[in-house]
Amino acid sequence: MISTTNCEPLKELIRTVPDFPKPGILFYDITTLLKDKNGFAQLIDTFAAYYIGKEIDLVLGIEARGFIFGPALAYRLNAGFVPVRKPKKLPAPVARVNYDLEYGTDALEIHLDAIQPGQRVILVDDLLATGGTMQATIQLVRQLGGEIAGLAFAIELDFLKGRSKLQEYDVFSLLHYDE
Repeated sequence: MISTTNCEPLKELIRTVPDFPKPGILFYDITTLLKDKNGFAQLIDTFAAYYIGKEIDLVLGIEARGFIFGPALAYRLNAGFVPVRKPKKLPAPVARVNYDLEYGTDALEIHLDAIQPGQRVILVDDLLATGGTMQATIQLVRQLGGEIAGLAFAIELDFLKGRSKLQEYDVFSLLHYDE
């Protein structure tokens, strides 16, 4: 089992922004971590160490910040990368799922030919909050016949209990916040 204890210093590289995107929300801004070359490298290396040897075919990055981690992780795992996008961003035929957010609704899409049945995939995003975005992405993977090998997050907001909605999957989060 990979320890994330040595990742705790990465929290110092994450800026918190109060009242974004709306009053009462504390936003964990990873852009300050990403610009730190050692911090970004440690984040990707820790993700890769967890998944190396698990025969991963594809890494799916969820728009938008999953696009940052996904390609770097895919490269390290010798896997392909697939973007999961907001509506009307992909040029070829897509599968689509609508889902609820804590402050509205949204939708995600993936190309119909992005995943072949039986391919082992990792879904990666920056943040696990309520789990709604990841549940929607899981639905897309299931529609296309992919096998979910893991769900990876840079940050998990434990107090929102999103992990409880994802219990049947291997959830790997580097940094945890209790409030």
